[in-house]
Amino acid sequence: MEKKYYLLCYTREPLEDSIYSEKLAYSMHLALSGDGEHFTALNHNSGILYAKAVSRPDGTLHAKSLAEPKLFMRADGTFGVTAKRIEVDGSMDEELREQVLAFCSKDLIHYQELGAWGAGEAAEALLHEMGTAMRRAMVLLHDMGESVDGRAQRLFIGQFTQEERDAIRAQLPGAVPGNMIEISGEAAERLKCRFLTPDNTANEVPETVEAHSRKELDAVRATARYSDGSSLQKRVDWYADAVEWDKPGEYEVYGKVHQEHFPFPIAWDRADPCIGRWNGKYYFIATNDADGNNSLYIREADSIPALVTAQEVKILDSQMYPHLKGLLWAPEFHIIKDRLYIFHAGTPGPFEKEQSHVMALKPGGNPMRAQDWEMPVRVEKQDASMLYGEQGITLDMTEFEAAGVHYVCWSQRQFFPVDQGAWLFLAKLNPEKPWQLASQPVLLSQPEYGWANNHTFVEEGPFVIKKDGMVYMTFSGAAVDSTYVTGLLTAKEGDDLLNPDNWIKENCPLLSSRSVPSDVSEKGCTAAESKWGEFGPGHNSFVEDEDGVMWFVYHARRGVNGERSSGLRRLHFNREGFPVLDMTQERDLNPELTWVKTKVIVQG
Repeated sequence: MEKKYYLLCYTREPLEDSIYSEKLAYSMHLALSGDGEHFTALNHNSGILYAKAVSRPDGTLHAKSLAEPKLFMRADGTFGVTAKRIEVDGSMDEELREQVLAFCSKDLIHYQELGAWGAGEAAEALLHEMGTAMRRAMVLLHDMGESVDGRAQRLFIGQFTQEERDAIRAQLPGAVPGNMIEISGEAAERLKCRFLTPDNTANEVPETVEAHSRKELDAVRATARYSDGSSLQKRVDWYADAVEWDKPGEYEVYGKVHQEHFPFPIAWDRADPCIGRWNGKYYFIATNDADGNNSLYIREADSIPALVTAQEVKILDSQMYPHLKGLLWAPEFHIIKDRLYIFHAGTPGPFEKEQSHVMALKPGGNPMRAQDWEMPVRVEKQDASMLYGEQGITLDMTEFEAAGVHYVCWSQRQFFPVDQGAWLFLAKLNPEKPWQLASQPVLLSQPEYGWANNHTFVEEGPFVIKKDGMVYMTFSGAAVDSTYVTGLLTAKEGDDLLNPDNWIKENCPLLSSRSVPSDVSEKGCTAAESKWGEFGPGHNSFVEDEDGVMWFVYHARRGVNGERSSGLRRLHFNREGFPVLDMTQERDLNPELTWVKTKVIVQG
């Protein structure tokens, strides 16, 4: 018989604003249990389902939150959620005083907001279905009393005793229970795969290896296995000095699974980092917070680890060109038609004039020589007009190719006549002139969820990685402080990417301040006292090394109020091929499982 699981949905009580504000706490959280009493928080005890913001007539967004979520299984095997829509401070939403929101979900991972009671037939039908289920549970509860099934029905309608509430809060700090339902083992495994970070559980090498040289032995890889069922081939540092390669025989050889060590940070005061590969070398570039964003420096090395200590060279500053007087932001390396470019933002004056630019490396040029870079050119539309006029700014432009078509995505913010916040736009790019669009821009995403409009309405910093026919676009949301997070948009490479309906937006971020343990979470200190952790992680990029391993470079803060600095870790893909951004070094390779051994057979 398949094992059953219990799924608890809940909200949380807010903490300090810079740690876990109302916009985050007033969302639906989920926790799994095998017995209905011992719970494992999903998504680092962070929200999974958020209410969408409401658009005002002037185009600005009015953020909303939710309370009292109730989760239930529908007759067709899918799931429904009802919740009260509230203001972000927890007060009543006067517009929906007597109504509740309705959501549907096929997998408990992605949710569709159907609207409020009476707002549409789908929402009305779902709410009616929920009401029927609740009434049925009330009847069963009356008949069953406090049996095992009776307790399940009581918790389904959200009737928790104070003792049960206290027990839940002891395991899930700050939890305010909504209700609990029974789900299948298949559904539980799907949730664990998506919302629990995998751990390294085993590292396997062949029992015997036939090799004629040290080079052949060094080619033998270990298969690292993870708790979610995923795996990865890793290099091994073999200790084989005792092997006599010119003498046939059998030799027992030990080795350590190889892992690069990148303590956070790898670069202080460097934000929006990017690592690129060009002509056999690796290059690092980032926003320079140390001098107020007035210069761009790059590093060059033969390997990614060597970039950490490589010498920096300045290639651009605010004195070189009259149209770039400061705020040199978010530089990225991109190779287009076998030529190296740097996409970055800059302004001739105030922040309100910030615009996207493209700087090309001269043919045959050396990236480490400032004079080998052409003057940055402002990005323009197809008709050579400005990408965005006097109403606002553009920044954080990234480039990618999918199904043979080149695209750019950027963050655009209208300031006049009213500040609408930063939204993501997408367009085709002319690869012959990478500073010129090849289609009209389309709106791809808005900061509609509480995690993306925390402290300010911003979505920015897009970057794309492709795998197995899928296009994964990470982006960052909220203010550039301890509340900064990383979200994800996903599409199929062969689809029309200029159609926003072909992109799936995750309801919650993939990376936040709660993704890596900190002194706030471990010791319970205040934001002002925090001195370690990775707060406000975001604005990342990806790079593949010579072994085919993908790396994730990002910025975060050491402590809540620390400087923005760059971090680096391996990018993992779970068993379903979904990117995992919070694979810390200890999860990636269990320190107790690093040693492996094999028998090397040297034949004559």
